[in-house]
Amino acid sequence: MSDAENRRASRALPAMLSAMLLGLSACSGNVPSVGSLFSSSSDAPIESRSAEDIYADASANQSKGNYKTAAFLYDEVERLYPYSDVAKEAMLRSAVASYKASEYDKAVLSAERFIGFYPSDDQTDYARYIVAQSYYEQIVDVGRDQGMTVQARQALDELIARHPDSKYAKDAQLKRDTTIDQLAGKEMTVGRYYLKNGQYIGAINRFQTVARDFDTTSHVEEALHRLVEANLALGLANEAKSAAAVLGHNYPGSQWYEASYALLTGENLTGGLSSDAWYKRMYRQVVLGDWL
Repeated sequence: MSDAENRRASRALPAMLSAMLLGLSACSGNVPSVGSLFSSSSDAPIESRSAEDIYADASANQSKGNYKTAAFLYDEVERLYPYSDVAKEAMLRSAVASYKASEYDKAVLSAERFIGFYPSDDQTDYARYIVAQSYYEQIVDVGRDQGMTVQARQALDELIARHPDSKYAKDAQLKRDTTIDQLAGKEMTVGRYYLKNGQYIGAINRFQTVARDFDTTSHVEEALHRLVEANLALGLANEAKSAAAVLGHNYPGSQWYEASYALLTGENLTGGLSSDAWYKRMYRQVVLGDWL
């Protein structure tokens, strides 16, 4: 093809495309708005639909498991009709749909917005439960940052404190216990690292935190034993013996107490470990860090 022919073809192409688009437009009507693309029950632009129609569409999508679409439509109800009868319910349902879509940040924002607008509503406990659940689902293993665990615990604490009779309170308490155990596990992981690398003061601080702040968890027995190890490594015999006394008094049949007793036996430091008087003197030192 000659240069002249190429130029004529290139000039004709836009006109051909325009004609094709006009033909499509004539066959199918107006190009739909972005909002109407999310509609499964109506071809009308979402701005022209009623609050009830959009809400029903959102509910239908949620029932089908189309959670992102449902959340979008619920948000549109609130945006377009903030004073409608269904706006309040749409706000909460948006949080639920976002949570089920694993869009946890959005779920928290929607739920907290509901709490802010309706702090005394009968469903506020549910909104707080969604917030707590959204954080809880993002908890990672103890080797990583526990920021989400802290936020989950705080949200669960608030739910339990503000709504003790809620039907979600029991599950919240169970999950709160899990977060506490998780945080204790993190302290133990860091403490073991410090102990292994000879950073005994850092290790003692971590193990003491577990003994003081997480004394209801499964980690406290090991924490007390590790305090025996760390203090012996520093040559602090009395402090090591104190930790063993607390361990033996509270967990006399524990394998960790047996390990601590063996360590102290090797150092000839077992005298008085079974004495209640010794335990009472030593408890504040070990658990509360009060060595004065």
